[in-house]
Amino acid sequence: MIRSFSPKQLTAMNWWRDPAYRDCDAVICDGAVRSGKTLAMSLGFILWGSVSFSGQSFALCGKTVTSLRRNVVTPLLPLLREIGFTCTERVSASYVDISLCGRTNRYYLFGGKDEGSAALIQGITLAGVMLDEVALMPRSFVEQALARCSVTGSKLWFNCNPDNPSHWFYTTWIKKAQEKKALYLHFTMEDNPSLSERVRERYRRLYSGSFYDRFILGRWCASEGVVYPMFDPKQHIYSGEIMCERYVISCDYGTVNPSSFGLWGLSGGIWYRTKEYYYSSKREGISRTDEEHYLALKELAEGIEVDKVIVDPSAASFIECIRRHGEFRVVKAENDVITGIRNVSAALKAGKLRFHEDCKDIIREFTLYRWSEKSGTDAPVKENDHAMDDMRYFVADMMRSDTDEGFFVISASR
Repeated sequence: MIRSFSPKQLTAMNWWRDPAYRDCDAVICDGAVRSGKTLAMSLGFILWGSVSFSGQSFALCGKTVTSLRRNVVTPLLPLLREIGFTCTERVSASYVDISLCGRTNRYYLFGGKDEGSAALIQGITLAGVMLDEVALMPRSFVEQALARCSVTGSKLWFNCNPDNPSHWFYTTWIKKAQEKKALYLHFTMEDNPSLSERVRERYRRLYSGSFYDRFILGRWCASEGVVYPMFDPKQHIYSGEIMCERYVISCDYGTVNPSSFGLWGLSGGIWYRTKEYYYSSKREGISRTDEEHYLALKELAEGIEVDKVIVDPSAASFIECIRRHGEFRVVKAENDVITGIRNVSAALKAGKLRFHEDCKDIIREFTLYRWSEKSGTDAPVKENDHAMDDMRYFVADMMRSDTDEGFFVISASR
C-alpha cells in the first residue's frame, strides 16, 4: 500500500474536485521517468469516474494494450481493491468493471500504436479517457479517443514523458493548455516520495544527451549531434579473446545498401561484439545474393553454437534463405527505432556492451551516426547506420528475452 503522496501527486489525483480548477476540462502530466505521475493520475481517474458517474463507459489507452496492462492496470487494481473497490477484469474482452458504493463503471483498454488504431475506438461513447504515454500515440488515434467523450461532464486525462519540442502534442496541448482549459502539471523524480535517492541516482546514470534532458530533467528538447555521445573507445573497445557462454548473431540486411552482421558473446553479464561481417556493394563494386550473404553468416558462426540469428524484419528473402537451410534459428527483429536507440544508449551507459577492436565498421559508424537536423521529429540520418541497426536489433531482442542475463528492461514509464 502506498503510504504517502507528494503535493504534485495529490493535485493530479484530486484536481477535478478542487474549486480552483472547476472550469478545467483536462489534466496534462508530463516530466521525468519514475516521477509518480502515472500512478497518481490513474488513481485519480478511477476516483473521479466512481464519484461522478455510474453505468458509464471510460477508456484507458496506452501505446499497446500490453504496455497499458504492465504500466497502469497491473499496479492499479491491487491498490483499488485495498481501498474498497471491487474490480472484475475481463482479459479476453479488454475491459475492467470497477465498483464502489453501489456505483459500477466499465473501463475499456485500447492500444494506440499506429494510424490504424483509430478505428478500434471509433463508435464508442465515453464519459472520460485517460491516455498513458500520449506522446507515443499517433494524433489520429488520440483525436478519435477525445471525440468519443460526449457524455456531459466528461474529462480528459493525459500523461507522457517529453519528446521533441515540435511534437504535435506539445504544440497543440501543452503550449495551449490554458486555451484548451487544461491543468498542466510538470513532474520531476522528486515528486515521487517512494523513490530513494539511491534509485534516483541510478536513473540519472542510465541516460545522457537528449534522453537525459527528457527523462531525467523532464524537458521537451530536440535531439542533435551524434546519436550515441556516451560511446567511449576507452571504455567500450577491447582487444584479445573473451571466453563466452552464449552467442547470438544480429543482421541488418541490404542489397543496394550495406549488410552488417554482428556476432555477440555473453560473458560475465556483458555482451561482447567479437566479430562482424560488413559488405557494401557500393564499396566493393558488386552485389551479393542471399546465398552469398548466408555463406558469410556461416563463416561468422564457424566453430561455435549460435542460439539464434536476429534479422531485420523487412529482409523477407534472407529470412527465408536462413530458414530453408535449417542450420540456425532465425527471429525477426523489433524495429522501433527511437525506443531501440534509447535502450542501446542505456546499455552503453551501463557498460553492458563492448566491441572488439577488429569490428571496425561499427566503431566507424559510432562517430558518424547523427540525428537529422531537418526533421521536426526525432529521426537519425539514414546514412552510416547499418551496423547501428544490427546492434539495435540485438539489444531490443536481448532486453525482451534475457532480462535475467545481464540486461535490464528500460522503459519510459512513470
